[in-house]
Amino acid sequence: MLTAELIRRKRDGEELSAEEVSALVAGIADGSVSDAQVGALAMAIFLRGMTAAERVALTGAMTRSGEVLQWGDAGLAGPVLDKHSTGGVGDKVSLLLAPIVAACGGAVPMISGRGLGHTGGTLDKLEAIPGYDVAPSSDRLRAAVARVGCAIVGQTASLAPADRRLYAIRDATGTVESIPLITGSILSKKLAAGLDALVMDVKVGSGAFLPDVESARELAGAIVEVARGNGLPTAALLTDMNQVLGRAAGNAVEVRESIDHLTGAARDERLREVTLALSAELLVLGGVHDDGAAARKAAERALDGGGAAERFAAMAAELGGPPDLLEAPERHLRAAPVVREVKSEEPGTVTGIDVRAVGIAVVGLGGGRARESDPVDHSVGFTEVAALGERVAPGQRPLAVVHARDEASAERGAAALRAAFTLGDAPDQSTPIVMEVIR
Repeated sequence: MLTAELIRRKRDGEELSAEEVSALVAGIADGSVSDAQVGALAMAIFLRGMTAAERVALTGAMTRSGEVLQWGDAGLAGPVLDKHSTGGVGDKVSLLLAPIVAACGGAVPMISGRGLGHTGGTLDKLEAIPGYDVAPSSDRLRAAVARVGCAIVGQTASLAPADRRLYAIRDATGTVESIPLITGSILSKKLAAGLDALVMDVKVGSGAFLPDVESARELAGAIVEVARGNGLPTAALLTDMNQVLGRAAGNAVEVRESIDHLTGAARDERLREVTLALSAELLVLGGVHDDGAAARKAAERALDGGGAAERFAAMAAELGGPPDLLEAPERHLRAAPVVREVKSEEPGTVTGIDVRAVGIAVVGLGGGRARESDPVDHSVGFTEVAALGERVAPGQRPLAVVHARDEASAERGAAALRAAFTLGDAPDQSTPIVMEVIR
C-alpha cells in the first residue's frame, strides 16, 4: 500500500480499513513510514478525525506492534491495575496512586510518558530521582511489580513501539489534542501492559488539552468504549484543571511535593481528593473491593498510615533510586541555583488562572521541551503556587516561588506567572476536583 495515498485519503476525510490502518502502524513501528509522513498522517487525523472502527483498529494495531505483557506466572498477589491521566499542570497523582493501590492489594505496572506541550510528564519527574531506571527491561519490570507491588516506568523498546514514535512526533507537530490519537496512544500502552482494569483521569479546564467539558466527555467516552471493546474494564473521571494540581509545577519540586504527601509532611486537599477518588474507582473496577466506600477507606488507610509511603520508597530503590529518598529527599533531588518569591504587583484575591500559561512558563524555565530532542532541567519550576480564592499581596502571600537556573530565567518565569493570574475581589469560583464519572 502506498503510504502517501493512504495519507491523502485520510486528509480528504475517507475511512480507512482495518488492514490499511494496520499497514500504516506497521510502517510507523519499523521506520518505513518517514517522520514527515507520520507528521502528515497525524495532522490529517487531527483535522479529519477517525470513525469508531478506525479508532479500534488503530488502538489494536498499536498494541500489537510490540510485546504484550503476560502476568499469569509472575506470582502477583492481586489484579493488574493502572491509571492514566490526559495530562495537566502539577499533576503528580501517579506518584501517589501507584503505591496506594499497591498497598491495598493491587499490582500496578504503570506505563507512563513524558511531557507533552504545556503538561508535565511522569517520566520526567521520576528522572529527577538519581539512578531511577525509567526504561527497565520487561523482566526487570515484572520482577519489580512482583516484589514491590508497583513500578512506574516508560515504554520499553518492545512495548507499543509504534506509539512511542508517534507520541514524540505529535508533541512536535501541534497534533497532541486529537481524540483518536490520544485514545490510541493511551490504550495501546495499557493493553500492552496486560491490565485487568484501568481508570482514566480526563482533565477539564484551562490547563487541560481539552479545556471544555463537552470535548473532555467525548474523549472519556471514546476511551471507555474502545477499552471495553478490547475487553479491558475501564471508567473515566472528569477532573478540574482550572488551577495547578497541588502547589508545585516542575519535576524535582513535584517529586518533593509527592513525598511530602506520602509522609504527611504537607497536604493539598484537591490533590488528595482526586488521588483517593481515582484509587477507589480502580480498586472497585479490579475487584479488590466490592463498593466505593470500602475502597475509599482502604485508600485513605494506605495513604495516612504510611503503607503507600513504604511502597513508593521500595519502588524507587528497586528501580535504582536511593534507598533513603523519603528520609532525605533534599539530599537527592537537585535544587535550582536561583529560588525567589514571585510577588503580585497589587493585593487581591485570585479569581482566575491561565493554567496552560503556567505550564508554558515551566517549559520556558527549562522544565519541559519545545522540541522532542530538548534536554530537561529537572530542578526548575514553581512551588507554593496560589490557588483560586486565595488572597495575595506584596510583602505577604506571594503568587508562587520560582526555581530557576539563573537570574534572567527567574525574571522571565516570574513575569510569565504573573501574567497567568487574574486578581479581583470575587469569591472563590473553583469547582469540585471530581466533576463527573463515566462508566
